[in-house]
Amino acid sequence: MHKFSKLFIISLVAITIFIFTGCQKDSDRSGKLYLYNWTYYTPDSLVAKFEKETGIKVVIDNFASNEEMFAKVMAGGNKGYDIIFPSSDYTSIMIKLDKVEKLDHSKLPNLKYVSPIIKEKASYDPDMDYSVPYFMGSSGIAVNKEKAPADYKRDWSIFGDKRMAGKMSMLDDMREVMAAGLKHLGYNANTTNEQELQEATDLIINEWKPNLVKFDSESFGKAFSQGEFWVSHSYPENIFAEIPKKNWDNIDFFIPEEGGMMYIDNMVIPKGAANSEAAHAFINFMHDPENHAEFLDEFGFPPTTNTGAAKHMDSDTYFFTSEDMKNSDNLDDLGSDLEKYNVLWQSIRYVP
Repeated sequence: MHKFSKLFIISLVAITIFIFTGCQKDSDRSGKLYLYNWTYYTPDSLVAKFEKETGIKVVIDNFASNEEMFAKVMAGGNKGYDIIFPSSDYTSIMIKLDKVEKLDHSKLPNLKYVSPIIKEKASYDPDMDYSVPYFMGSSGIAVNKEKAPADYKRDWSIFGDKRMAGKMSMLDDMREVMAAGLKHLGYNANTTNEQELQEATDLIINEWKPNLVKFDSESFGKAFSQGEFWVSHSYPENIFAEIPKKNWDNIDFFIPEEGGMMYIDNMVIPKGAANSEAAHAFINFMHDPENHAEFLDEFGFPPTTNTGAAKHMDSDTYFFTSEDMKNSDNLDDLGSDLEKYNVLWQSIRYVP
């Protein structure tokens, strides 16, 4: 009920936004490119550079979740934008629902720089007919080497280490936590096999959860930096943003070799986009190696997505590489089978 209520509220908000802003955009689109991207995910420096090179004014609206973005798309708000940035599972949904335009590769010569691993992981659109990857990332495990026992295991079983009970956290994210259990057992992180899902649930409840302080997707970076957590299932940017660079050597961040749950955020051109030509230009601009390097440096990201970016980056310290994700599974749209996860997550997350 809470999930339905949240989506219903988001839908109403989306409809309202569309009513009051859609007409304004449609009447004043000459020389403008409208982006709908995640908050704090579009470097101002690159926007200014694109505007200077092309003379096209970039206007950006932000969303905080795929659900928020999708509600607006389904309410018709996609017609107010030229590029939208969904994650892989929602990219798949939007392709199936015919909500995005087919791309013209003749206008995207920089696709040659897209990492080959994308084709392997992006099963929803391996030939980039409808989407172009913006960034490919992953969660992993951060360990405070000054606090943790020296012989800790660099895999998901670390959460079963009773020596660190009361000093560990996992993400408050159903798919992420379930993926950790599934991958540790040797299963696909997108499995819908009920026995495999139950085995992963039992592992998490019986061996990992008793050692956790909590499931946390909001404040784990600060809690880790303050020593409340010694081990955190986390995104590296959230961890290292809270820790002075001089102390980074004290942190071991790794993606377990057994793999985990990765993500691909994409650029798509929605149906009804008024400036498809400018949208293609921006997508191609973002995959120019120098521009992509600037994007990565801005956020401290590793060069996982663009093969030409690394040599142009100011940073040569990466939290992980595309090779580290070779055994990870990309987030798939599970359709009606997602309810199997929802039921089991209730017992993991909320049953004492």
